[in-house]
Amino acid sequence: METKEETAMDNRPTYNWVDITQEFVEASSDLQLGELLHDSTFGLFEAMSAIEMMDSKMDAGMLCNQIQRKVLNFSDSTESGQLKIKELSIPELIGVMDATMACMVTWLEGHSLAQTVFTNLYLHNPYVIEDRCLKAFSLCTLKIVDHIRDRVNRAGVFEEEDFQTMTYGFKMAGDVTDVRVTGMMKELEEDLHRTLKTTRSKQGEERDAETEKEHFLTSTLFSRVKFHRLFYAMLLSFSKEKCEGIPQSQKIVVQLQELIPTIRDTLPVGVQPEQKELSKNDYPTIMGFEPLVNQRLLPPTFPRYTIIKSREAALEYMETLLNRLMVVTTVPQMTSLHTVLDTFKDFSKTSPCVLSRSILQLTLLPPNKRVFGVNSIVDFLKETIRGFIAPPALSPKSSLFNNPQAKTYVDAWFMQAVRPICTLIQTTGHNRARQRDKWGHLLEDLSALQEEADKVDAYLHQQLVKTEPNRQHLACLGNWVLYHTLQAMISYLLSGFELELYAPYEYHYIFWYLYEMLYSWLINTLHRADNFLLEHETIADNQQKGRNNKKNKKKKRTKTLNKEITMAQAEQHMFGGYYKAVLGLRLDGKLVYPSFEFDSEEVQYSHRFLPFTTVSTPPYIHYAQYKEMSDLKRYEPEASAQSLYTASCKCFHQAKALLESMSTANEEIQTLIKVAKTNFVVMKLLMGGHKKDSNEPPDFDFSQHKVYPVMKLM
Repeated sequence: METKEETAMDNRPTYNWVDITQEFVEASSDLQLGELLHDSTFGLFEAMSAIEMMDSKMDAGMLCNQIQRKVLNFSDSTESGQLKIKELSIPELIGVMDATMACMVTWLEGHSLAQTVFTNLYLHNPYVIEDRCLKAFSLCTLKIVDHIRDRVNRAGVFEEEDFQTMTYGFKMAGDVTDVRVTGMMKELEEDLHRTLKTTRSKQGEERDAETEKEHFLTSTLFSRVKFHRLFYAMLLSFSKEKCEGIPQSQKIVVQLQELIPTIRDTLPVGVQPEQKELSKNDYPTIMGFEPLVNQRLLPPTFPRYTIIKSREAALEYMETLLNRLMVVTTVPQMTSLHTVLDTFKDFSKTSPCVLSRSILQLTLLPPNKRVFGVNSIVDFLKETIRGFIAPPALSPKSSLFNNPQAKTYVDAWFMQAVRPICTLIQTTGHNRARQRDKWGHLLEDLSALQEEADKVDAYLHQQLVKTEPNRQHLACLGNWVLYHTLQAMISYLLSGFELELYAPYEYHYIFWYLYEMLYSWLINTLHRADNFLLEHETIADNQQKGRNNKKNKKKKRTKTLNKEITMAQAEQHMFGGYYKAVLGLRLDGKLVYPSFEFDSEEVQYSHRFLPFTTVSTPPYIHYAQYKEMSDLKRYEPEASAQSLYTASCKCFHQAKALLESMSTANEEIQTLIKVAKTNFVVMKLLMGGHKKDSNEPPDFDFSQHKVYPVMKLM
């Protein structure tokens, strides 16, 4: 604590510091574990922003003052002879390469460059390194780091917890071209390959232990040099305009995947780190790495504690990254926005790293507009809507297609749709926690687009009935926007389960909103679109018959939304089962609602569904409406826990039947079938009076699926 007094001489303040540690400890001893003291001038924000001076956990610079040795930078280490810049042995080179990869992976997981990659002293000034292999590798690493930083910045799907772009003034070898760095690595690789040929031929003549060892070490170094050269080449290929480098990237990814087992088997070959005591934690170091060299560059804020990943973990991370990048190479082949969105969502469910997410975004989307210009995105959207609902305005056989005024209205609306649709795809690129906020904000843009779509649909319908009285254009464009609005609303609510935001006593209105509102609207929307598709194909068939003057056999439908409808119905029944089960448990006294002194269910309800208030279609259901619509006495005056268990049991059975009827049953569908079966059995047990006298609350187990829990009786 400080007291401040003004001096009369120079009007500068003087400070009289008072130690209040003992008083603070005594005052805080009255607080129970988990309790916080809140003051009007000191709340949670101030508490989280406070820095305790001279504490190594809070003051980033203090760690340097608590070690017994002197921290040397690159030049000091070189002059003292502790850092070799020439004539490094192969195990030393391999150790530096493996440790650098571990540092890079740690950086990709959200730590700063100063605490990860640039703890490698060789990267501070690679130009003075005399060892040819180490110099080429160091320059290649700097270019890789700079390229990754550029890709992530361009994609813009990272948050502060995902990635730190600050370079702390370090140079990234900007004066060396990509071609030169690639050439240096290629020359080095060719030299090592020639050495391997020489040692291999010697092995055929005389298999002495020294020659075999030399061949093994050279082969081990060769695999790492080749891996880093290919990794850099892959990043450059992904960055080429209009996805021209995607086929090349795919080939390089395959080559990199083939090198992973070799590198994994030879990890022990490189120089292993020594264990040196730093503060209270061990930090691995080898020659060329100094974990504290950049400590004073860190800002005076609460630092993120950094532990460099092990070499095994780093290689596993790279293997996973390559597998995900292989998925990225399939994106340009997709012709439908819905297919792209499904792929992006499935990709996001695996919690990919920031680099793979960024490359996936840049493969398809602006701001660089590499795959599509704005006009191409419009064409992409038109093709998608044709496949979803086949509006007459986009059909060449309709009178609207050649109507200049109608065409102007439609084109203007599509230009307006580009931004929210791109934002929709970009939202799937953020980490899972941040996506929830993005879905909420996106609803505002989709709601505005929905209003414009309804206006355009109304105008197009008026024009169409003048020339084609038997056809209509009501809610075609609006229906498509509504579909994506509902998907965004559903994603917003489901992410709450994945992030564990909901308490069990809140489940009843979350499940109700999904079951009665969102999925009902979604199924109706899909049925309406499917009917338009059927009408479009019927008209096309009739026109074809008129030309041929022959009776054709009944043709099978080429476009249908049956798969989407079946999946939506299955998910609706799943949530219906949960909703009715929760109500039954509440009536049975097994799920008790807590009594809050300063809160109410209405406040919690309004908080959970707040983003939905900006959407006009579907309309937001206020709490009073929810209570009225969910009142069981309106429909079943004698509703009991047993009847609700029976209804829940039927819902889970219907969900299981629908899921089993889907021909393309992937892993997630198989998991859902298993969850539905288990919950069906649990509801059967409750119907039979199992543990009727027990008031123990059930356990909602999300271990099998992050959204659909397995209910367990305790």
